[in-house]
Amino acid sequence: MELVVRQYRSSDKNAVRSLFSDGIQEHIGPCFYNAISSPLYVCITLGLWALGYLLGSLLGALVLSGGWVGLIYYCCHELYASFVREKLMTDMQDIPGAYLTRPDDCFFVAEAQVCGRSQVVGIVAVVAKQNGVERYGELFRMIISSSCRRAGLGSRLAQTVVDFCKEHGFSRVVLETSSIQTAAVALYKKIGFTHVLSHTNTHVPDWMTKLTRATILKMEKHIQN
Repeated sequence: MELVVRQYRSSDKNAVRSLFSDGIQEHIGPCFYNAISSPLYVCITLGLWALGYLLGSLLGALVLSGGWVGLIYYCCHELYASFVREKLMTDMQDIPGAYLTRPDDCFFVAEAQVCGRSQVVGIVAVVAKQNGVERYGELFRMIISSSCRRAGLGSRLAQTVVDFCKEHGFSRVVLETSSIQTAAVALYKKIGFTHVLSHTNTHVPDWMTKLTRATILKMEKHIQN
């Protein structure tokens, strides 16, 4: 499969937004499974079932345990789905305005020929940041189509951002991803990113994030100029 990595064009908008939405929301299922299968949550589920049963009602057992499981799924769903809703109304609604108005920012797409027609199969963005005298780049919106994974495209897009930052004299590249995205974390580590801190500050209420048992990982790669 022949791949071309190029700058975003206005004609890419619908394909890019669709890829972004699908790529983020596919983490809902793994997030839910990771949470509900943890020993603590298994014990809570079984405990609620037993409590309902001891109160003399099989229906009560189903309601209590099912309500708990439903709450966990809702939190996992909102962690990712609400992020998508917010971004589709902000930077992913006006990609040129958000990523292409300054020379030190960029939005890249990976395009491939699929069944004889061009198709966007990957995206990534980089935004220039300033911290005192230090200038660095932040990697955003890295999404790879499921049809093109395990083919080196993720590494190629991430390296495109690293090369862009090096060309613009940045000292490092930083990014954030979630602990659920294990394949992405492994990819970033493979090309030289290191994990520098973890936190649970997200766009949803803190209690919801904690119930998902997901954490946000900050990673960075220093650039030798």
